[in-house]
Amino acid sequence: MSALVDIVDTTTRDGNQSLWSATGLTTPDVLAIAPTIDRVGFHAADFSSSTHMAVSVRFHKEDPWERFRLVSAAMPNTPLSFITTGMRFISWVPADEEVMRLSFRCVVRNGIRRFQIADPSNDPVRLRRLARMAREEGVEEVVIGLTYSVSEVHTHAYYAERAEALADCTEMDRLYLKDPGGLLTPAALHDLAPHFLRAAGDRTVELHSHCTIGLAPLVYVEGLRAGFRVLHTAVAPLARGTSNPAAETTLRDLEAEGYSHRLDHDALAAMSEYFRELGREKGLPVGAPQEFDATYYRHQLAGGMVSTTRRMLEEQRRPELFDPVLEEVGRVRAEMGYPIIVTPVSQLVATQAVRNVIDGERWANVSVETIRYFLGHYGEPAAPVAADVAERVLSRAGVEELRKLEPVHLEGARERFGRGISDEELLLRLTMPEEQVDAIVASQPASGRPRPDSRYPVATLLREVEKRKSVTHLRVQKGDDVVEWRRAT
Repeated sequence: MSALVDIVDTTTRDGNQSLWSATGLTTPDVLAIAPTIDRVGFHAADFSSSTHMAVSVRFHKEDPWERFRLVSAAMPNTPLSFITTGMRFISWVPADEEVMRLSFRCVVRNGIRRFQIADPSNDPVRLRRLARMAREEGVEEVVIGLTYSVSEVHTHAYYAERAEALADCTEMDRLYLKDPGGLLTPAALHDLAPHFLRAAGDRTVELHSHCTIGLAPLVYVEGLRAGFRVLHTAVAPLARGTSNPAAETTLRDLEAEGYSHRLDHDALAAMSEYFRELGREKGLPVGAPQEFDATYYRHQLAGGMVSTTRRMLEEQRRPELFDPVLEEVGRVRAEMGYPIIVTPVSQLVATQAVRNVIDGERWANVSVETIRYFLGHYGEPAAPVAADVAERVLSRAGVEELRKLEPVHLEGARERFGRGISDEELLLRLTMPEEQVDAIVASQPASGRPRPDSRYPVATLLREVEKRKSVTHLRVQKGDDVVEWRRAT
């Protein structure tokens, strides 16, 4: 018998974020293809994050909780996965434990069954705390990730120590090596794999990388040989480029290496064709293979941040500054103590680089969030920050008030926003602009869409599916209960 390899699909979260700036997919887009995705046989779908929830509200005027409910009902066999990075929910301001627990509880009760947990500083204590909270709030599968980076402090010994520190975490179901910048080489993976496998023990280890510099497909093959048994991929239209390896080519590679998998090729092809056609209709780019580019080791921007940085410059009408900004990212990162380029710190580094290049004078303008980074609100930097930069940042007006900034908390929130609203709406109002939340609340009855009722998720699903003419047949099963719907001819 050949070794079995499972696949986690990243199309709707990381693929969308890497190639379509996280804004490309609406709830109807995902819902229309959800039953097909469910037939493919993925172990799970890397589906959303608090950042994507904010995008649903800000760009599409959609209720992100509704998306969870509808899609999870349409995909009963494929657990939806939520990625969380540190003690924050939507807002960049850190949240206290009560807020985080409520957000986890709401995410779970609206249909999310799996969490992928990362931390901007790879702090084992913080990772273990988040894992414990996730388990206690009902998450079925807890996956802890260590985020890969390259710097004078991010050595293989660094990762070995942190993997070992997680080995006895009882809430951890799986461990994964997360490489958002696509920086892993086969040689590096060969060195790191034994430490991850040893820390996992009899638990599964997963591998997540990006094609940013063209190495990820080869790294995946090396990962199989080294003992990883779960790979993260997207379907071809939302793969490659700065996204993850394509599921189609990954399957061919693992089959050529003598491994087996659970995926249905026909359902996968139908899923791929759907997203290809959707991209064509919306004028969105399709991922293309990347050549090796060693310059990425200077800035290490993850796939999603590459497209986000391009968008920032286009909004400033300065797209020609993209290459200079990438160079500046490397300098800013070094001055900030080599933070790992992962949400939310990646946004701080990239935004500061854009400011430095456009302003012409470095560190002349600094965001509140960057000041808070230098105050230690995002954890300890991996290396000391540049003293001259820290002095300049922390001598700005308003710093003393930021030193006293409290994390987002629930105290007084019910009185402020209304005791009659749901926990889900409360969390949105606590972390997003009032007018944006008002817009999604107002848009539901205006569009003729019934207000979702979490007590009857299947009924809500069927009402939504009926509107989507591309869906002709839907079957939902849980245990012995089956609901089957067909469109009248």
